[in-house]
Amino acid sequence: MLVETVLGNINDAEHTIRTDETDMDMLHLDQWEAQKSRLRKRTEGGREITLTLGRGTRLRDGDILAWSEDGRTAVIASIDLGEVMVVNVDASAAATAEDTVRAAIELGHALGNQHWPAVVKGTDVYVPLTVDRKVMDSVMKTHNLPGVSYEFVPGTDVIAFMAPHEARRLFGGADASTHSHAAAAPA
Repeated sequence: MLVETVLGNINDAEHTIRTDETDMDMLHLDQWEAQKSRLRKRTEGGREITLTLGRGTRLRDGDILAWSEDGRTAVIASIDLGEVMVVNVDASAAATAEDTVRAAIELGHALGNQHWPAVVKGTDVYVPLTVDRKVMDSVMKTHNLPGVSYEFVPGTDVIAFMAPHEARRLFGGADASTHSHAAAAPA
């Protein structure tokens, strides 16, 4: 089945799919697959789906990819987004402007040293979990930056207010591998 456009989203008020009367065949995608405009994958019900979406089209959880003529079957995108660490640099918690600048620079150094991608919005820094949560927690506790707090939240809580390029930075990637400082093995 070729899918070239998204028909809508089951969570939007203007769509009339009645989930209690429609067989919903889910196309499960992880956060990296959801960023692709070209993809071939099987649905939960075994249908082979070929996505060829237009440039800049970003799939959202609940997107309707296909709907049968009789309205009894729909193919729905189900997207599993990873967690995000939300770091807040609270300028009011620092004693001086100099302390705020120091905390921000040290935070940048800590995140950069780990090769963790980040999106900055206001005083919040969003960092996708690219390693185990315990590792990220340990790094943040080790640096113990004054005026800096953090928490881990589901990706679905933050993607709604991310621009497409920010969502790609947090949830999209060429692969799901993590970064390390280990040297590459010789070929």
